[in-house]
Amino acid sequence: RPRLYEPHPERLREPLAPILDPVGVAFVEGGVEEISVAERCVAVAKVDGQSVTLEYDKLVLATGSALVHQNIPGAEHAFNIDTFEAADAFDQHLRTLPTTSETFVIVGAGLTGIELATEMRGRIAIHHGNTAADDARIVLVDRNAEVGTGFGEEAQTHIVSALDNASVELVLNTGISEIAVDGVTLDDGTKLATQTTVLTVGQRANVLTEQIPGERDSQGRLYVSDALQVPGAEDIYAAGDVAHALVDGEHPAMMACQHSRTMGKYAGFNAARSLLGLPERAYRQPIYVTCLDLGASGAVFTTGWERRLEITGEAAKDRKRLINTELIYPPTGSRDEILAAIRIDEKTGR
Repeated sequence: RPRLYEPHPERLREPLAPILDPVGVAFVEGGVEEISVAERCVAVAKVDGQSVTLEYDKLVLATGSALVHQNIPGAEHAFNIDTFEAADAFDQHLRTLPTTSETFVIVGAGLTGIELATEMRGRIAIHHGNTAADDARIVLVDRNAEVGTGFGEEAQTHIVSALDNASVELVLNTGISEIAVDGVTLDDGTKLATQTTVLTVGQRANVLTEQIPGERDSQGRLYVSDALQVPGAEDIYAAGDVAHALVDGEHPAMMACQHSRTMGKYAGFNAARSLLGLPERAYRQPIYVTCLDLGASGAVFTTGWERRLEITGEAAKDRKRLINTELIYPPTGSRDEILAAIRIDEKTGR
């Protein structure tokens, strides 16, 4: 998901067998239909049409989150880049658009919306050339009065400048009241003619969290202990976007890959330790960073919860490339190499 704002989504998936086979992990391809906490089992509909029930001693729920349309009439006419399938459908749509001037409406000026908006002209150019990209109208709609305030004051200046350099029109203090095949209607009644509306707002934890007894936050995430156990269902561990966990005893983890990947390590570690009757380890991840791609304007890289601006421009873009092309991908190699690569770093918690 972190790369789905980029072009060529078909190149971004990673096969699981080279990661799982060497370490002896059995893989079942399918969708979980039901979790029975009382029976300690999971019902799975396999992709081959068969159904199977898997019993568990310990269960790690790491099913991520999904984009939830916020009851916008006509939302089915919009695109998104939340999943591989959705990003691929969006890319196919870009390919088939006429090469004349087009309007593209992106709803939501969070990280995904900003990254897509600043990348859009490059993506249009790939399919239709530079003239079509230059002539396109890119509109970013958000309910907030300003863009980029959540990334820190210093970074915000660079974000606004990058959007300006990319000729992205900002429509702020408003939302979308209706989406049609050929346009959108804003809350104030303004209509924008477009064949391309992309929703980037409304992230919520996977609905499987609702089958597990426990308290959930406003995004549907299960509150967990420091060991990532679900209170009241101690045989279940939650990690990533389904878990409301504190990274440092104070700040809740973000719905972001840097926290999800590390939580997964802790959840697996603690589930195994519990089975062996060994002490568990409290999940801690003291280092927090943000790296926001700004298309042709490079990127911004901040550190800490106060989001201190550390790197900008091409230097930050290099950092983003490192994250996107190397750090977010799982390790491969021999059993020993894979196990060594997924260790929990004592200093950073990663």
